[in-house]
Amino acid sequence: MSSRNRAISILELLSHHVWGLSAHDIADRLDIPFASTQRLLSDLIESGYVHGGTGKADLFRLRAKLPALGLAYLGATGVTDLVQPILDDLAKRTGELVRLAVIEADSLTWVAKSQGARSGLLYNPDTDAEVHLPATANGRAWLSCLGDRQARTLIEKSGPGAAGTIDALLHDVAVARARGYAVVSESYEAGTSAVAAPIRRGATGHPIGTVSIAGPTVRMTPDRIQEFVPWLLASATELGAAASSSPLFKGP
Repeated sequence: MSSRNRAISILELLSHHVWGLSAHDIADRLDIPFASTQRLLSDLIESGYVHGGTGKADLFRLRAKLPALGLAYLGATGVTDLVQPILDDLAKRTGELVRLAVIEADSLTWVAKSQGARSGLLYNPDTDAEVHLPATANGRAWLSCLGDRQARTLIEKSGPGAAGTIDALLHDVAVARARGYAVVSESYEAGTSAVAAPIRRGATGHPIGTVSIAGPTVRMTPDRIQEFVPWLLASATELGAAASSSPLFKGP
């Protein structure tokens, strides 16, 4: 792994540990030699992306510079003005977590969310930036836009994991293709369910992202999910129209 990739891995790791990690923890978790870890942390501190290094037992954590860059980028792409109001409206209607993911090459990346639940059980997953395609409603919604051969290739690349065999997954993807949306129950996380729809560019119909509604399974019953579907599909159409004004949704 190159020094550049190692530095990016450190930033990604620290994004999940807001209170920081020691240099030894970082080296162990990423399987990087301790001396190299120290050099990389020193470079990241000098660049203004990481805080720490003032004592032997010091913890290293992200500074605000990196999140600020992300927020500035999302604001410039129109997510704040164009997309967020649509997500907020859907979250308010459903009272559940609404999330948006965009297609980047052969992956889906989370970019925005809105929490509709204000009390009781709250579903706030601590996830990686990349969507796990086989086990999530968002992943299956995108796979449903593809042919079986391409879908199989992406599933094999991701690994089906606890989501089941590839043939079983392809059957679920076919069901989602026929419906126009995908549903999962306790597939990605125990006790949670979700429904997701693909977002397509209005002019071409190409898939450019996905939008989902997720929450505790005790609330996200099959009947309640069916109530949400018309709102979800309407929001996906609205997001597809808004995408023409944002470079975030490059699509194929």
